[in-house]
Amino acid sequence: MTLYCGIDLHGNNSVVAVLDESDQTVYEKRLANDLATIVGVLRTYQAELAACVVESTYNWYWLVDGLMEAGFKVQLAHTSAMPQYAGLKYSNDFSDARQLAHLLRLGILPTGYIYPKQERGLRDLLRRRLLLVRQRTLHHLSLQSLIARHSGQSLSSNQIKKLKRQQLTAYLSPPILLAGQITHQARCWLDKAIDRIEKELQQQITPREDFQLLQSVPGIGPVLGTTIALEIGTIERFASPGNYASYARCVKSERISNGKYKGQGNKKNGNKYLAWAFMEAAHYAAIWNPQIKRYYQRKQAKAHVLVAKKAVANKLARACYHMLKRREVFDVTRAFR
Repeated sequence: MTLYCGIDLHGNNSVVAVLDESDQTVYEKRLANDLATIVGVLRTYQAELAACVVESTYNWYWLVDGLMEAGFKVQLAHTSAMPQYAGLKYSNDFSDARQLAHLLRLGILPTGYIYPKQERGLRDLLRRRLLLVRQRTLHHLSLQSLIARHSGQSLSSNQIKKLKRQQLTAYLSPPILLAGQITHQARCWLDKAIDRIEKELQQQITPREDFQLLQSVPGIGPVLGTTIALEIGTIERFASPGNYASYARCVKSERISNGKYKGQGNKKNGNKYLAWAFMEAAHYAAIWNPQIKRYYQRKQAKAHVLVAKKAVANKLARACYHMLKRREVFDVTRAFR
């Protein structure tokens, strides 16, 4: 008899449900988020289990990795793509776990990509760098506006970067001086933290062909190239350039029927880090590459500047898909005709 396991994962507990081929419940219980406990329970059914389905929540790493290392076949449920329950007036954690197992049994479970554990740490470290860069920008702008507000002097971005802590007394006086000093100190600490992460990434990331290919694209340097490569995982997971561009949030989410606008889907579906990387690449490519700049200017003449940049980002995303598939360097004449 084949069994199917669904696990509704939460922050401090998991509901485990095991169903048979007739959708009858064989086992069902709420367990603490302890890997040894969950593995111990499922060991009883391991020989007959087709797979274990885990919800793609924010904290799935430990459970999916632990089950795979224990020899279980694991699938990650793509929660936003799962069909809604039909005809149910009431649902709870137990019905959610049973539904996961039910969809697995029917072979209609939408699954997510399980990123390889050995590279996941580097990807998440790169994501942490982006968070710190944004916080540094926030402190940078805060200090710039603080000085302008209290001294009437507008310092450029480069002047703020070169500003020493002791020089703040020329622009600020107590008690607001303390706010300026703390903001300056926070920005300096973030500079050191970001530099430390970048050095660690340089030591940990081994040279790969896809890194070099991506850096042949105008606007994509070492940081963006590494970000795109690590966020992709493997290009083979995408069936077409359209799927990849959609995952990078570079396509519209509008619904059109008979030429009329009928609303839009979830614009946040996809990878926000890839979306950021391609928008950054589009910004710099439209500045430095003449052919891409002409394409951008034609789009900008007809639409908003962000729409024009998104169009360039879409072109770059599709080009990157073909480059990584075919192992070819970027060709601007093929991407921007």
